[in-house]
Amino acid sequence: MTVDVGAEAPDFELTDQHGTPVRLSGFRGENNVLLVFYPLAFSGVCTGELTLLRDEFRSAGGGGDAGGDGGVQVLAVSVDSMFALRAWSDREGFWFPLLSDFWPHGGTARRYGVFDEAKGLALRGTFVIDTEGVVRWKVVNAIPDARDIDEYRKALAGL
Repeated sequence: MTVDVGAEAPDFELTDQHGTPVRLSGFRGENNVLLVFYPLAFSGVCTGELTLLRDEFRSAGGGGDAGGDGGVQVLAVSVDSMFALRAWSDREGFWFPLLSDFWPHGGTARRYGVFDEAKGLALRGTFVIDTEGVVRWKVVNAIPDARDIDEYRKALAGL
């Protein structure tokens, strides 16, 4: 299954690095969502990408607020356990939810069409989801290929 631009984003509920359940539909009517799938915590490219998001969106408004007006919530998803995500978040100072797609292993990544079955990891898939729950932009990169944060900026500016 793949999720295309213009389609309703599949809802999910995953646990964040603090053990708190986070449901995508909980942001409807309030926030646009930047949904970022990544392969593994503590890896070089993933750390680089998420620290850019941490710094970019913190300076743009803090919290999960990329626009300064409560408009965008960053959600980052990997197959790592909640405990690994907590250790990584504490080390790197990530303020946005790191969601564990640990069990069923990669279930949410599969629903979005960004799970590499052979490696058991998520591809680098990013989805911009509007306040109505509709996918407005997406990009999927191979595991070794970092994404361009300027593309996120352009996609979010178009909302």
